[in-house]
Amino acid sequence: MERELQNRLRWLPHEAPPSARRESRQRMAAALRRAIAALIATDPAPADLDALSELAEKLADRLESGPEREISYGFAESANADTPRFEFDASPLMGPGNPIAPPLQMQWKDDCVVGTAVFGQQYEGPPGHVHGGFVAAAFDEVLGMAQSLSGQSGMTGRLVVHYRKPTPLHRELKFEGRVEKREGRKIFTTATLHDGETLCAEAEGLFIQVDLARLERFARGD
Repeated sequence: MERELQNRLRWLPHEAPPSARRESRQRMAAALRRAIAALIATDPAPADLDALSELAEKLADRLESGPEREISYGFAESANADTPRFEFDASPLMGPGNPIAPPLQMQWKDDCVVGTAVFGQQYEGPPGHVHGGFVAAAFDEVLGMAQSLSGQSGMTGRLVVHYRKPTPLHRELKFEGRVEKREGRKIFTTATLHDGETLCAEAEGLFIQVDLARLERFARGD
C-alpha cells in the first residue's frame, strides 16, 4: 500500500507556478505559432523566403545546441492526468508552450469540461474548414480531460467521431465533454463541438484505467 501511494504521489500533477523560464517559453511558442500561420496564409517573394529561411535555420541551430530538457514523467496530455488543473505546456493540443497547439483553452465544471479553440489556416483540410484529423485529435484531448472527472485516469481505448457539419477555420469553436458512466476499469465519455449554435461534430470515447506505476515505466521505456 505504501509503495502504491508513493507511485501515485510521483505522478500526481500539480499546477505549474509562474516562472520566467515558463513565460519565456510560452512567448517564444506564441511567436513561432504566428510564424507558422503566416507562412501558410501568405505568399512572400522567393527572395524574402530565402532570407527568412536563413533566420529560421539559425534559430533552429541555436535551439538544438542548447541543453536538453529534462524528461518529465508527469503527464503530457490530459487523458493520463488525475486532474484537469494540471498545466499541459507541451501538449500538442493545449500547450501554450508548444507552437503546433492552437492552443485549446479548457475549463472545467462540476459535471463537464468546456473548451474553446480557434484553428488557423495551418489546420485546413477542406477549403476554409478544419481538417477532420485535427478535430479528432481535439476531441481526444477534450474527452481525456472529461474522463478525469470520474476520479480516475486512463488511456484512450476507442475514439469515435461523428462529423455533422464542416468545422470552419478562424472561428471560436466550443467543445463540451462529460463522463457518461464507468464500468470497472472502463470510463465512457461523450463530447460535442459547436460553431455558435451549429453542431459540427460529436464524439464518444472509451478510456481504460491504467496503473500509474505501469504508466511511469511506459514513459521511461522500461
